[in-house]
Amino acid sequence: MATIYIDEDVGKDEPTQLGTEESPYKTLQFAYIQRPAEAQYLIRKSENADNEVAKEWKPAAKSALKKAVNLFEQHKKKAAKEQELAIRRKKEEEVRQKVLEEAKAIVLEEDASLPAPVKIKLSDVGDHIKLRDTQDPESKGTRVRVVGRVHRERKQKDVLFITLRDGYGQMQVVIAGKLAKTYDALTLTRETSMEIFGEMREVPPGARAPLNRELHADFYKIPNHWKAAGGDDAITNRVQADAEHATLLDLRHLTLRGDVASSIMLVRDAVEFAFSQAYREIQIRKVSPPALVQTQVEGGGSLFKFDYYKEEAYLTQSSQLYLETCLPSMGAVYCIEKSFRAEKSLTRRHLSEFTHIEAELDFISFDDLLEHIEHIMCRVLELVMADPVIAEKVKDMNPDFKMPERPFMRMKYSDAIAWLQEHEILNEDNEPHKFGDDIAEAAERKMTDIINKPIFLTHFPTAIKAFYMQRDPEDERVTESVDCLMPGVGEIVGGSMRMDKFEDLMGAFGREGIDPEAYYWYTDQRKYGSSPHGGYGLGFERFLAWLCKQHTVRDCCLYPRYFGRCKP
Repeated sequence: MATIYIDEDVGKDEPTQLGTEESPYKTLQFAYIQRPAEAQYLIRKSENADNEVAKEWKPAAKSALKKAVNLFEQHKKKAAKEQELAIRRKKEEEVRQKVLEEAKAIVLEEDASLPAPVKIKLSDVGDHIKLRDTQDPESKGTRVRVVGRVHRERKQKDVLFITLRDGYGQMQVVIAGKLAKTYDALTLTRETSMEIFGEMREVPPGARAPLNRELHADFYKIPNHWKAAGGDDAITNRVQADAEHATLLDLRHLTLRGDVASSIMLVRDAVEFAFSQAYREIQIRKVSPPALVQTQVEGGGSLFKFDYYKEEAYLTQSSQLYLETCLPSMGAVYCIEKSFRAEKSLTRRHLSEFTHIEAELDFISFDDLLEHIEHIMCRVLELVMADPVIAEKVKDMNPDFKMPERPFMRMKYSDAIAWLQEHEILNEDNEPHKFGDDIAEAAERKMTDIINKPIFLTHFPTAIKAFYMQRDPEDERVTESVDCLMPGVGEIVGGSMRMDKFEDLMGAFGREGIDPEAYYWYTDQRKYGSSPHGGYGLGFERFLAWLCKQHTVRDCCLYPRYFGRCKP
């Protein structure tokens, strides 16, 4: 039995220490774990931090030694459990490897005596797909062939339950018997692609599955290059719901496979189609204006400039001016195109590249414009929510969604200023709002959330609106302009009547300091048969953020582009 030395000042709690006077430990607890039940434990330490006088070795106090013994016993039990667990894991791994090796020998072959399969998408329904009645043993279901990716999987005894996804829908697949014992089945990972053959059946009473049916597999194929990574590289490890938003955007290509992201994209597809359908119903034609331009619409500060064959050009901020040129020959027109704004903004409702739904209407009044915007938004929502699949996805993301009531609330800008003053909502300078202020996003959203209904905010001051907007004939200080505000998001639509007199438009160019020469094709519209007309632009991602109750527009487009991000 040896004497063990502990020096609390210069000792080290490391396994390489010997516990001698020349190589002491730092603490009694560590020393006892390394060298338990030795003859004696001697400890020394300075009386204070500055006292470097020679110290005396003293036997460890009984209470300290008792504590060290208790800690040692706990450590010993923990080590024994870890060793037992390691042995168990090793045995389980050996059994697993043996099972996997045996599984490699299992070869699946399609039963040639079975009926030829009908190829279907996972969402297909109809008379060509008969389900086996689980209560009738004589019933037979249609044998089908499907392809898709594993979205979820769970094992129950010797049965593997898979939720397969193909972009159109989901289907529950039941894999049992020999099929569940193959190497591919035992090593199946989420996102693996599969081709599966089997019989369509009703789900048992009390069970639930997409479309209340399930596929009982009799054969499947998983080519090696269809298999998704597992282990540390598994998609569930790389993309997690609680990850930082920037990380999810860096891995957007994988994030898009998640339930929420994929649902938003499916709703987006339905909404865009509904806009086209709603416009078609009221005889508004679609056009495709250019994205490369040499004129500005919304001010020069937000233009993306580039070299165009040694000429200065920009990415379009809006297609409005080009849409106006179509009115004489085509009547009312619309487009669904990308617009670009080089604003160095990081708010949750701004993008540098966004989808812009714009329309221009001929021979209308300002009231006609408001009624049209109201109609098109509500009609789109009616069409979208008429699709039960899309409606279910909207309700999953936005359980409180209700169709907006018509007519939308009308509020003039001057009345909004009075409302903000009354409710003591300050402007960006931390002062009460006054006529002429450009109502900031935060104040606008606060007002909208309190009122909690769609608002047409109208008649903005001339000084804070674009040069081409028509002035109100009853009040020259303001324009016949409108922003449509929605609860939780704020402005979704911005529109106005357009100046239809050549002299008024040229005067506006002069006040803004813009050379009208480059706009000859636009000003000519006022020289060759002008007409009262107006239009608007709707931010598609903002509309989706409101409909799907998303915090930011960045989650409402495929690959968001905003200040500081242009990847992946």
